[in-house]
Amino acid sequence: MLTFTEPLDGLKRRSMQIADIYKIYLNHPQISTDTRKIESGSIFLALKGANFNGNEFAEKALGLGAAYAIVDDAKYKTNERMILVPDALTTLQELARFHRDQLNIPVIGITGTNGKTTTKELIYSVLKEKFHVFATQGNLNNHIGVPLSILSIGKDIEVAVVEMGANHIGEIAFLCSIAKPDYGLITNVGRAHLEGFGSYEGVKKAKGELYSWLSSHNGTLFIQQNNEELMDMAGGLSFKERIGYGFSKEAMVSGHLVENNPFLRLKWKSRGIENLASTQLTGAYNTENILAAVCIGTFFGLTEEEINRGVSSYQPMNNRSQVLNTDRNTLICDYYNANVSSMKAALENLRSIQTDLPKVAILGDMFELGDDSSKEHKNLIELAGAIDGLNCLFIGSAFFEHKSEDYLFFKTTDAAREWLLQSPLRGQLILLKASRGMAFEQLISVL
Repeated sequence: MLTFTEPLDGLKRRSMQIADIYKIYLNHPQISTDTRKIESGSIFLALKGANFNGNEFAEKALGLGAAYAIVDDAKYKTNERMILVPDALTTLQELARFHRDQLNIPVIGITGTNGKTTTKELIYSVLKEKFHVFATQGNLNNHIGVPLSILSIGKDIEVAVVEMGANHIGEIAFLCSIAKPDYGLITNVGRAHLEGFGSYEGVKKAKGELYSWLSSHNGTLFIQQNNEELMDMAGGLSFKERIGYGFSKEAMVSGHLVENNPFLRLKWKSRGIENLASTQLTGAYNTENILAAVCIGTFFGLTEEEINRGVSSYQPMNNRSQVLNTDRNTLICDYYNANVSSMKAALENLRSIQTDLPKVAILGDMFELGDDSSKEHKNLIELAGAIDGLNCLFIGSAFFEHKSEDYLFFKTTDAAREWLLQSPLRGQLILLKASRGMAFEQLISVL
């Protein structure tokens, strides 16, 4: 990242270099960082990690069809199609910044502890009913993913939706300096990545960096007006516009859940007109994510019919609020990730689902909770146990630390899978919730 401690002539040299690379990028507007996914005519960028050095693959990338390779080690610059830079990652970020400055389209930035990917996909699904929209692919939301996303925005795009994630203070501010959002929202703040943020207050400070960016750049804020923490974080800041959504009639878009069985249906109201939206989503906690998408769709001039069509056509993927019917059970697959707040929301949703099926919660360890891990896992056991009629299986070493005879505990996912093979569940509504590292996909074949 450029800093103003460098001599002016050094800044000019690097800035010119980025401008020159950008001219090449315009003729080859596809960046690749993985030789296994090289597209013909792309630019290979040699990133380095703890266990790999992309410079070592630059020549191979050219052989596989890349037009150019950007390297940051002179010994790997073996021909004229290799561009030597001081640092490949910094070059990626600066190139993305340069490209963003050429874009004259609305950019919507999204962050939050829970629901940011689902909200991003819902907004995309709604806006594409009227516009040619770009949205972050998957969860490419970090210091590498965001610049790659920005560089994927082509000339035909009319609106971009960029997801930004963080596990340390300062990361959202840095990502904002690349994506430069004109509009933004924070889905919520919760107890996640506490090891990196240090505390819940650290989480709020980090996520609030999006609000600070929007405030200092005359941006427009979308905010859940019934979320006291978000309202407090935005208090005292000024924005070009502050657009509210939520559950109270004062919001520009308000709404409430009318069915959760297990798919959600909700009523929403804007401009004095009430609408009914059906979804393919489960999880009552997704109500405000849907309202966020409705709010943004309304703001950008979509009709009620277009908004409802966009909401209803969104189909969750990647084990986020995803319903899967097997030949034995109905599964709520929500194990892409987990933290304290999302665990609580998932359990509350399971409790509220209207069904005659017996309910089971299969919960796995939550990672990155630091010193709070033991306490928070114990609290989750107690919370799950307080739900009438709920059968529980707890998996992982953090849960196993609090083993009792009241529930089933397993140290590993493999151990739980073996038990389920011997004691199969049938005719149940089963919640699967855990941090990604617990690999709960291994359980699907036995459920």
